[in-house]
Amino acid sequence: MKIAQIICSYPPYRGGMGNSVFENSKYLRKLGHSVEVFTPLYNESETKLQNVTYEKPTFSFGKAARIKKFLNKLSSFDIVHLHYPFFGTAELFVKWKKENPNVPLVITYHMDATASGWKGLIFKVYSKILMPKILNSADALIASTFDFVSNSEAKNVYKKTKEKWFEVPFGVDIEKFKIREKDEKLFEKHNLDKNKKTVLFVGGMDKGHHFKGVPVLLKALEKNKNWQCILIGGGELKKGFEDLANKLNLSERVKFVGNVADDLLPMYYNLADLFVLPSINNAEAFGMVLLEALASGVPVVATNLPGVKKIAEKGGGVVEVNDSESLARGIENTLKKYEDKNFKKELQEMVQKDYSWEFVVASLEKIYKGLL
Repeated sequence: MKIAQIICSYPPYRGGMGNSVFENSKYLRKLGHSVEVFTPLYNESETKLQNVTYEKPTFSFGKAARIKKFLNKLSSFDIVHLHYPFFGTAELFVKWKKENPNVPLVITYHMDATASGWKGLIFKVYSKILMPKILNSADALIASTFDFVSNSEAKNVYKKTKEKWFEVPFGVDIEKFKIREKDEKLFEKHNLDKNKKTVLFVGGMDKGHHFKGVPVLLKALEKNKNWQCILIGGGELKKGFEDLANKLNLSERVKFVGNVADDLLPMYYNLADLFVLPSINNAEAFGMVLLEALASGVPVVATNLPGVKKIAEKGGGVVEVNDSESLARGIENTLKKYEDKNFKKELQEMVQKDYSWEFVVASLEKIYKGLL
């Protein structure tokens, strides 16, 4: 099959949407399919990858961008797969589908768009008026979990068109993320105590990832001086988080290490006794980082959000949203629950069985074939 993937952001930009499309595309090619990714060129100096068409948008704001030039190329593809949200471009597919009724259109609903103030109001209006038209234009709709989509801004579309929806989780590279010995040199590098319980957070610290809940985590860490924490990720919000950590007198045991090279990232997971995803709203729909932790044999704690909780329940604990007291209790209880080292292999095998990219992409390929 000749497959087009349309996405608002793509590696090297760090984010779950782009990373999932990158992995899906890689494994679809391994199955013999031709895959081309279409994405905006936000910056001329960005690293350009193979099999990716970069288009300079006619306008952009954050990760919203209008790219129209590639639309006339899509009629030559067997499958067109749009990843939502993609403000500025997704709306174009309502008309495109009417003009190309014989080309199957697949849309993955990745997450709700959330924000405060006037921007949040715009998102609400968009979700009421334009988003249903976009989703209804698809021949097939995909969600990472039905639990998430049935509680999302797309829930009314889901209820009315259940026959179109498929549940396809995100996956994890089980060769990259696996059980390893702790790298003591990393403890030394960041001046951490290898005898203390180590909590790990991995996530963007830019405005596009405002929902990750870092302040909630920092306030939870204040409750117990025997915990230390590594926070991986970068962005314009990072300095404010560091300032909060200093204000809470956490700087000695909380380390902001910035973005980490892909080949080093698994080593950091293996340092952790516990992984925490303290996201505060439905913009977090799944949490691929939870799978990366579990594949590394590390239990997790995440907030009680649709979709997210389904993963956390498989190997850790679930806590209340935006509640540092609940998070602190969850960290303590989960660390106690998983004191026995024998659990690591069990967590790893569960992920390997249900969430390897090979398994996930086989499900996606089946959906594609069913539309032809």
